[in-house]
Amino acid sequence: MTIENKVVVITGAGSGIGRATALHLGSRGAKVVLGARREAPIAEVAERIRAAGGEAIFRVTDVSRAGEVEALVKAGGEHFGRVDVMINNAGVSPLSRFEAVKVADWDAMIDVNLKGVLHGIAAVLPIFQRQGSGHIVNVVSTAGLKIVPTMGVYAATKNAVRTLTEALRQEAGAKLRVTEISPGMVATNLADSMGDQALKAAIEARMGEIALPPEAVAKAIAYAIDQPPEVEIGSIVIRPTAQD
Repeated sequence: MTIENKVVVITGAGSGIGRATALHLGSRGAKVVLGARREAPIAEVAERIRAAGGEAIFRVTDVSRAGEVEALVKAGGEHFGRVDVMINNAGVSPLSRFEAVKVADWDAMIDVNLKGVLHGIAAVLPIFQRQGSGHIVNVVSTAGLKIVPTMGVYAATKNAVRTLTEALRQEAGAKLRVTEISPGMVATNLADSMGDQALKAAIEARMGEIALPPEAVAKAIAYAIDQPPEVEIGSIVIRPTAQD
């Protein structure tokens, strides 16, 4: 097995896709390093992994702060002796139409969805280069594949990550792997960051109708990780069959 004993750092690990991925990889024998802004959820996830016989540590982390992401990765390396996979998963989606001029929300999406990924790359790339191995997994979105109103800035941040992921893949060489995962509608609490209550209600209703469980995305991430070292899964798009 190529997941067992790998040290995997996951941001946004307290809920949704990050939580499901941590639990799934932990059950497959990975040593998991959990980061999120709230302590209680990641502490609960770590305890569940340990109770099932796995290994996990956690650290409160705001991905918009480069030093905190670096500290998360450092904690994983010091505790487990190495870092093998970085999953840049943390994201926010305070959606709105441009005419609402929600500049603070735009800044938040840029800081978390885009700069947060760059901070994750900066934290692990020197380690991976020294080791001669490593895998960066960036969670993107199908929102960047089909552009719709209210999602302009959100989709822009996700497409920026898609672009930098491909450039990184080309630069990484033969020993480092780079993967982007583009989930469609998934049953998560991502709508919690939406200030527009009507839009939030509409998104949540649609989630209730068609959304994938986050465990489906966790399995897709595991599939990319669980390949032989010479095999790179560059891109996975995973969406409900009912999604347009």
